[in-house]
Amino acid sequence: MTFNELARPGVSGLGVYEPGRPIEEVARELGFQNPADIIKLASNENALGPSPKAVAAMKKAARQMHLYPDGGAFYLRQALGRKLNVSPGQIITGTGSNELIEFIGHVFLDGSTSIVMADKAFVVYKLVADLFRARTIMVPMKNFTHDLEGMLKAITPDTRVVFVANPNNPTGTMVNQAALDDFMSRIPGHVVVVFDEAYIELLQPEDQPDCLRYVREGRNVIVLRTFSKTYGLAGLRLGYGIAPEECIALMQRVRQPFNTTAMAQAAALAALEDDEYVSKTRLMMRDGLDYFEAAFRKMKLEFVPSSANFIMVRVGAGRQVFDAMQRAGVIVRPMDPYGLPEYIRITVGTRGENRRCLSVLKTVLKAGHNQ
Repeated sequence: MTFNELARPGVSGLGVYEPGRPIEEVARELGFQNPADIIKLASNENALGPSPKAVAAMKKAARQMHLYPDGGAFYLRQALGRKLNVSPGQIITGTGSNELIEFIGHVFLDGSTSIVMADKAFVVYKLVADLFRARTIMVPMKNFTHDLEGMLKAITPDTRVVFVANPNNPTGTMVNQAALDDFMSRIPGHVVVVFDEAYIELLQPEDQPDCLRYVREGRNVIVLRTFSKTYGLAGLRLGYGIAPEECIALMQRVRQPFNTTAMAQAAALAALEDDEYVSKTRLMMRDGLDYFEAAFRKMKLEFVPSSANFIMVRVGAGRQVFDAMQRAGVIVRPMDPYGLPEYIRITVGTRGENRRCLSVLKTVLKAGHNQ
């Protein structure tokens, strides 16, 4: 028998996530002699690089790489608990938020259940539901924003999880506290609400909705966060979830031992103390968004106002524009996998990167590559 015949039913038909393309891969494919000639504004990475305090901690931790990591991330969960005003027992760490989404699948999903999500939200929610043979109920967005009312109406008796990305990837939109409170006041008791807050810390504290209050109240809520975006540690793959202790205990049962590395834990502990770096990141993001928005208005291009470190802009034939910009050494993200073939998504970079990106985009559009 072949491997496909031996595999579990449905595996060969699973979708595959399309990540932003690495600089080195693009350089090899397109013949760039120096990968440094390419800029990548495709994966919502922090253009400042890692937190300097995290880099120092990693150098120190490197001398201990012959030892296994703390399997339960004890000190990191203690630090997160203090920072977020929750118990360490309400926190679980994972290899990025993606692994935590998979934990949620292990605990709550099977072929008799469903999830509810927005149709233009992070595609990994559906990929994980497919992995566990759960049904995905897609709810159309309104003005590129989660339609919470529509999502409530879409819930069925077999729905176990509702995913709300806030701010949302790839649209950058956000729902406010009042809308969230109203939504939570009407959510059925048989549903777990997952608030994916990968980008929340990029906002000023006063602009961040407080979903942790639902955890403190003991609601059926899981909040997902990451060190990839605000703290510039995407390469270490470290995320965490916050939920009532009963839920965390279940997720711990499906977590593999030593799933987060000692290097990642050391870097995260140091990054949590680097408030100056976080402030610089927020300023860079706001400066970049203002720059792109002003330019797009002048170019008469439609765009979606963003609360994250990226912006989605309507350019015509998005895949062709992506290809042409890539050939010019600027990697952005085409949005056709999300059903938005006329859009590309651009990550905010340094001022120099932003200027180069806009210059290349203008050249590509003038050449008619968006037709």
